[in-house]
Amino acid sequence: MKAVVQRVKSAHVAVDNTIISNIGNGLMVLLGIQDGDTEREADFLVEKIIHLRIFEDDRGKMNLSLKDLKSELLVISQFTLVGDCKKGRRPSFTRAAAPDRANALYEYFIGRAIESGVVTKSGQFQANMDVSLVNQGPVTLVLDTRET
Repeated sequence: MKAVVQRVKSAHVAVDNTIISNIGNGLMVLLGIQDGDTEREADFLVEKIIHLRIFEDDRGKMNLSLKDLKSELLVISQFTLVGDCKKGRRPSFTRAAAPDRANALYEYFIGRAIESGVVTKSGQFQANMDVSLVNQGPVTLVLDTRET
């Protein structure tokens, strides 16, 4: 499972020109689910993301987490994160989980974040989405459960 985590001042996602979710200060996560991923990887990433100390304290040091600040989380499914661009010019998505499995893990991820007490919003699985954000910092991190 891969996640691109961005610290944002605000973010929203629209489908068919209609905003379906928006957050203020918090984190936006683009989530890619690979073949073979399980609830274990989702649990690990949720815990890692909500406790990442990437928000500044009153001394300007990155010492605070999403959970500390009671900020919001926006989770967007993005299968292209697991695309393989090593050969040719067209990405291969053979490593991506099948849609039914990916959707189940995406919903599981969102549910676990909500259960942890974080206000969590989401995109629409398999939709063509327009995602907008104001990246604060900018702070962007890439997490991959296969590299831990």
